[in-house]
Amino acid sequence: MKNKIKKIFLISLIFLFLQGSGVLAVDSNYSREIKEIQKQIEEQQKKKKELEEQQKIYEQKIEEKRKEAASLKTELNIVGNQIYKQKIAIKAKQNEIEITDLGIKNTQFQILQKKKEIIEQKNEIAEVLRLINQNDKKGFLEIVILSNSLAEVLGFQRRLNSLENSLLKSLEGLEGRKEELTQEEKKLQNTRGELTFLQKQLEGEKTKLTSEQFYQTKLLEETRGAEWRFQSLLAQAISDQKTIEREIASLERQARERLTFEDEEFLEEKGEIIFSWPVPSGVITAYFHDPDYPYRRWIGEHSGIDLRAAQGTPVRAAASGYVARAKHGGLGYSYVLIIHNEDFSTLYGHISKINVEEGSYIRRGQVIGLSGGMPGTAGAGYFSTGPHLHFEVRLKGIPVNPLNYLL
Repeated sequence: MKNKIKKIFLISLIFLFLQGSGVLAVDSNYSREIKEIQKQIEEQQKKKKELEEQQKIYEQKIEEKRKEAASLKTELNIVGNQIYKQKIAIKAKQNEIEITDLGIKNTQFQILQKKKEIIEQKNEIAEVLRLINQNDKKGFLEIVILSNSLAEVLGFQRRLNSLENSLLKSLEGLEGRKEELTQEEKKLQNTRGELTFLQKQLEGEKTKLTSEQFYQTKLLEETRGAEWRFQSLLAQAISDQKTIEREIASLERQARERLTFEDEEFLEEKGEIIFSWPVPSGVITAYFHDPDYPYRRWIGEHSGIDLRAAQGTPVRAAASGYVARAKHGGLGYSYVLIIHNEDFSTLYGHISKINVEEGSYIRRGQVIGLSGGMPGTAGAGYFSTGPHLHFEVRLKGIPVNPLNYLL
């Protein structure tokens, strides 16, 4: 009985200590900062919805103009709307980056809050254990003297279970918060990775905007505002594209007929291939069958992807194979066509300098030339949208989406 009363009394003292110290209370030092960040995130989310609505408006305008017959006025209207749409896309991407950045700050404050809470709980639990040890050495007579009555001592019985459970939960909660903190840190790392990806996308949007603006200027310069000049350029572009497509189809067929397919090196590339990126940036400025591609209405779908590449960037073979064509187009369109196996080939367009010869065998990663695309320079073609590499993957001669095969 004495030991039980002593235990009740000691635990009651601990209970009073816990009430005063607030072991289980959540630290609120960072609450104001967290609330402020959450408010900013809400404001940015509203801004995001507004930008999305603006993008839809310009998409509708572009689609309406595309239904009209090809003319200089129509083309300029489409390009103008695409430029505004691109500017909004850049603002939207910057908005996403700001939201992600705020999310990172919010997570960081929550982590700091949890770290402080864990430290305080460790200290308070240590103090509780010290108090237990100290009072455990006191005699039963001292305990009775300190209490007003035996009834008062026994009255703490109701609090005993609650106190023991609270202390136990506090210890369990400490371990739980450690695990929660670990997960929050992982989440933070993932969010940072997302932010890096968004920043890379933003670079692509800005490059694409520059290309759109250049195309508009170039179109006005070449046509000098005359409809007949536009129609002449349109007819020439369509003719050139058809000629290139016939040339590539014929070259692929002839190259495969010449190859015996008994070559040991060639056999290594049989079956489906995973292609390497031909230039290092990885920033795409025009996608496969991109609806915003400037020449889509003139000469058909965009048959590859355009990759951002400064003038003169080394272009590397996406996989091993034979060079079926290395066309020097002068100031016209220059390209390299590589046959990889019985099924796949790749094409590299707007090459300013070609480093390989037709019929030669090359290895994956070998430099086949330098990128171009700067208007008025070798290999760019007469209507290039600016410095970049045009990259195609062809399956049995038919262009397919390169992103489905790039590693």
